[in-house]
Amino acid sequence: MNPKKILIAVDASDNAARAVTYVAELLGGSTGFSITVLYIERPPNRDLYPDEASWVEAGQAQELRIRTFLQQAKSNLTGQGIAPDAVTISYVPHCQSPVNPAAQQCSIGTSIARDILQVQQQGDFGTLVIGRRGVSRAEEFLFGSVTTKVTHLAKDCTVWVVQ
Repeated sequence: MNPKKILIAVDASDNAARAVTYVAELLGGSTGFSITVLYIERPPNRDLYPDEASWVEAGQAQELRIRTFLQQAKSNLTGQGIAPDAVTISYVPHCQSPVNPAAQQCSIGTSIARDILQVQQQGDFGTLVIGRRGVSRAEEFLFGSVTTKVTHLAKDCTVWVVQ
């Protein structure tokens, strides 16, 4: 694994934004790094919408919000002096996405953590950066968290967890 290939896994939360800012401030002006900002889609729950059109509309709004966040993340990184060609963004849609039903590559949605680690392994990323999600210890115990799962399952890479 290449430690200068950095994967930042985000979910458009404040904690994810802090993770991007941390990398930007730490590596700003440095050369030789390659950074990918990754989002694994979690589509809106279909059961919460009265019809297909409402669900698709919610999916489109969510995708717009996420893609805007990804562009802001890239701007944050390049604004700190990281070369624009060293920063890429990756949006992996869910296989049952209301917006991207025919995506070439998609997440089956069983585990966001495993999807992140699959991208990390396939992309030869030596460093994985993730924000700590704001869940209580009880919630983490009952439901787990992506950050906890990533730190427990990661192999052959360094994981930075940003508070």
